[in-house]
Amino acid sequence: MPDAPALPSYASGISETPLLGDTIGDNFDRTVAAFPDQDALVDRYAGRRWTYRDLAAEVNAVALGLLSLGIDKGDRVGIWSPNRWEWTCVQYATAKIGAILVNINPAYRSHELEFVLNQSGVKLLVASDAFKTSDYPAMVEEVREKCAALEHVVILGGESWQALVDAGWQGDPAVLAEKQAALSPDDPINIQYTSGTTGFPKGATLSHHNILNNGFFVGELCDYDYNDRVCICVPFYQ
Repeated sequence: MPDAPALPSYASGISETPLLGDTIGDNFDRTVAAFPDQDALVDRYAGRRWTYRDLAAEVNAVALGLLSLGIDKGDRVGIWSPNRWEWTCVQYATAKIGAILVNINPAYRSHELEFVLNQSGVKLLVASDAFKTSDYPAMVEEVREKCAALEHVVILGGESWQALVDAGWQGDPAVLAEKQAALSPDDPINIQYTSGTTGFPKGATLSHHNILNNGFFVGELCDYDYNDRVCICVPFYQ
């Protein structure tokens, strides 16, 4: 008797509030349409703030910049950085094109970075210039030749980041819209790693559906509405 085909596992608890069935990008775009002039992001360290309209423009530029470098659905994009405004843009940009963002602990040393890059198959790494005593660009160069999948490294605040964004501003929004429309809420969107306290870190793959509903129900539990602001303070720059 032939083996039965493998079927995806899906479980949902009972709730009076229905789960959201959007992708991250579609949900974000609906929020932008509803609150275009509302503050969306404030970076006190950088001295900048964005309305939802402003943030959407930045996100779309980063998404098109990633496409210009050959990043596509299913490709892994690593981000190794403390909190800064570019992180938000990269998260939404990868979500819009179907790439999978790999969150890399800012405290990692070179051997841990090498392990995560190789295990997850990161094709493009976005990294900060430094965090505390860590020289990120130097550490990336130390392991780069050992990471077969790694094709591009973009340093935040540097020429490579500006080149990516500039290419995105010149991109075709219709191409991005087509990529986004082809995505499903069940597509993978992030790989998040454990601390690795008793060994090397282990990656957990999360979907649009996972992350969007987790954020939604946390907001519901905290009774947030569009007047509220949430401070995300760690890890910070210095």
